[in-house]
Amino acid sequence: MTRSLNSAALAQLFCEARTHNAFAPEPLPEATLRHLYSLMKWGPTSMNCQPARLLFVTSAEGKARLAPALSPGNLDKTLAAPATVIVATDTRFYEHLPTMFPAYDAQPMFAGNAELAASTAARNGTLQGAYLILAARALGLDCGPMSGFDAGKLNAAFFPDGRYQANFLCNLGIGDPAALHPRGPRLSFEEACEIA
Repeated sequence: MTRSLNSAALAQLFCEARTHNAFAPEPLPEATLRHLYSLMKWGPTSMNCQPARLLFVTSAEGKARLAPALSPGNLDKTLAAPATVIVATDTRFYEHLPTMFPAYDAQPMFAGNAELAASTAARNGTLQGAYLILAARALGLDCGPMSGFDAGKLNAAFFPDGRYQANFLCNLGIGDPAALHPRGPRLSFEEACEIA
């Protein structure tokens, strides 16, 4: 027997949620960011590998470090957002597997295969970024995920040792509905799906 969320919850998470480009100026307290992570961390990843690493950029100093890496179209809205999350992946996530995945010793599988480690980190770190967006929406926050940035510059500014690699950015806060663009269409089931 399945358990479904009510229609209001589904609307908040999916149907009525929008990608925001402008936010109210109220800062997000650390307690909110901690609550956000406490929810998103429960989303499933393969072998419970949890490669995502989050850097919440909230200070003027942090935004000044972030600015040179942003594309022109993302600059103003990111500097004005209460928080910008750098969703990064830990290239050595597998060092935590003995604790996170005690079923058997999976660490050597990744430590000895850079290609497998990179693809696993990218796939599962992106999943965790999606869980971040859903967790934020569940808490009543709005999101502006984006990929318009220079990863080399961003990694040099925030992750100079190279262990973490930026995946995407997500602005967080209380969105301003007046700044929304018209909602784009979505593909139909028949266009996007098959049943085999």
